[in-house]
Order: sequence, then C-alpha cells, then structure tokens
Amino acid sequence: MRILLANDDGIMAEGIYTLAKELEKDHEIIIVAPDVQRSAQSHAITLGQDLIVKEVELEGLKSKSYSVSGTPADCVRVGLEVLAERQIDLVLSGINFGFNSGMDILYSGTVSAAIEGNIYKIPSIAISAEVKEGNARFDIAAKYTRQILESSMDKLVKSNIVLNINVPYRDEEDILGIKICKIGGPIYDDYFMEHSETGEKVLKLKGRKDMEAEEATDRFYLNEGYVTVTPLYYNLTNFRLLEEVKTWI
Repeated sequence: MRILLANDDGIMAEGIYTLAKELEKDHEIIIVAPDVQRSAQSHAITLGQDLIVKEVELEGLKSKSYSVSGTPADCVRVGLEVLAERQIDLVLSGINFGFNSGMDILYSGTVSAAIEGNIYKIPSIAISAEVKEGNARFDIAAKYTRQILESSMDKLVKSNIVLNINVPYRDEEDILGIKICKIGGPIYDDYFMEHSETGEKVLKLKGRKDMEAEEATDRFYLNEGYVTVTPLYYNLTNFRLLEEVKTWI
C-alpha cells in the first residue's frame, strides 16, 4: 500500500520517524511534513506566499522525505498534488506528541492533516500519543497503528473515512485493549495575567483546568488505559435543523 505520512510536529520529530520505521517494512511510504513545529494550526493553509519544499534525508529510513514551509494541511496538499509519483492509498498523520482527544481535535494540526487527505477522498488516520514527564511511547503507538491498520485495511481502503487514534503512556502489557468511542468534551486552558513595563497586559498559559471526563468518551477510556479509535465526520452541516431553519428565514 502507498501511504503519505504527515504530521504537525515537524519533519525531524521522533513520532513521524518511529511510525515511518514501523510501516515502511511492508508499505511504500512518502513523508511530507512541516519544516518546523506547527502544532495547533488546525486546518490553516498558506496563502499569499510561496511554499519552500526541500528533500530531506532521515538517517535509517529508506522512504523519500520532504519538508514544507507551511502547515500540516499544506503538507498533505503538496504531497498529493505534487510529490507523490503514484496514487496514494492512505494518508497517515502523526505520531503526535500528546493526545488529540475530545474537542482538542478542532485545534489539532495532526487531525486536520488527516482530514485534508480525506477531502481528497483518501481514507486517513491521525495518531497521537500521551505525554508524561516530557516523554511519549511512540513505539507502542506505532505498534497499535500497525495492528489497527492490518485488521481494518480491506474495509478502510474502500471507505472515505477519518480515524482518530490516541494511545496512552503505558507499557504494552498494561494497555487494556482498544475502544471505539465518541470524542469527549473540551478541557479549558487556564491563563494568568501579567503587566509588562510598557503597561500592556500579557496573558500566559499556565496549564489546563482539571475536568472530569464524560463516560464512554475517548478521554474517559484513555484515563482507564485503553487505546481509543474515533471515526470523524468533518461536514459541519446540522442536518437535523436544516429544514427547521428554512422556516426562520
């Protein structure tokens, strides 16, 4: 299978390297990733300026790799329209340094790169790994990605779908299994304010507010020690209210 691999952590990130190393054993991989870290870019694309594309050699990988001076969505567009020499079967994005669960998927460049592939009618997967004390188990996340891919490959490549995978920071024997589930709600950022010498007010992010996870959601199962898989749907039309709103206007 021919796979386009992107991310939002940048071309030199450990997560994308680990995933490529695992998957290129059996698949044809092309890596197209931002030249620098581009987290929380959501689905932004670059307009009004040129994109710089460079071929990059990643030691230990046989796959062709390219950096792009743009967003994660830019990387997928460039990969599919310019760099891929043959039809791509699947777009993978990750492995992200940190969860992309709950409503955080709206801000995530990792998830948006997968959705960009899906806009081209290519099935896509976003993969993210929990961070603890500055570390992530990319090795475990790569193994589970491979397992999920192998078990669903036949149906996945025939579907226009996005899967969002999150993997907790645990040894393989301590992971309780895989849960197919819905996304949870938001966790709100916590800010504090400082005053600068010029009189400006400066807001700094100091963390996230601790909120209880709703049962049967990705955040709930991740806390329990499961790998979570959520199928995503990016059409934002509220079809239930479509006819009702027609009567308003």
